[in-house]
Amino acid sequence: MLSASNEITRLLEEWNRGEPEALERLIPAVYSELRVLARHHLRMEQAVSLQPTELVHEVFFRIAAHRKPDFQNRAHFFGAIAEMMRRTLVDLSRARKAAKRGATLVRVDLAEADKVASSELDLELIDIALQRLAALDAGQGRLVELRFFGGLTIEEAAEVMEISSATAKREWRLAKAWLLRELEGR
Repeated sequence: MLSASNEITRLLEEWNRGEPEALERLIPAVYSELRVLARHHLRMEQAVSLQPTELVHEVFFRIAAHRKPDFQNRAHFFGAIAEMMRRTLVDLSRARKAAKRGATLVRVDLAEADKVASSELDLELIDIALQRLAALDAGQGRLVELRFFGGLTIEEAAEVMEISSATAKREWRLAKAWLLRELEGR
């Protein structure tokens, strides 16, 4: 019997080869993990009026739109999902702020982001800082996205990025320090 990770990778490979029924089998295989990831994202941005199920379904619509998917394995797939969730939530946050007119950004310490009250966390501010980091070092930007938004471990993020765990750990420390300085300097 295949492990869940191997089963997901197998289904992704089938879908990559153009077998649409593989996506139908993939959805139930990853659904509960995606709901956990969605809950994590929504806990950071409670002002967005979405339930975890709605966020997961929005991401599934985006996934299904891929004409030629190219997900190598489970970690790569979840990295892409994390990016889709981040973009969806940042878009919703921007729309909500535009509707409020004149809403201000709130400072947040990245190291304490998971402990900050949801009303204080500003995904748009984090997204802006992450874009600046990615402009300076695309690898560090991707690593932060995978770890912070994707909930991946260092090892999973290293696998997605095709780097060693030691390199990922070193880059994570550097990226986190840069982001902390950037966010605290606001």
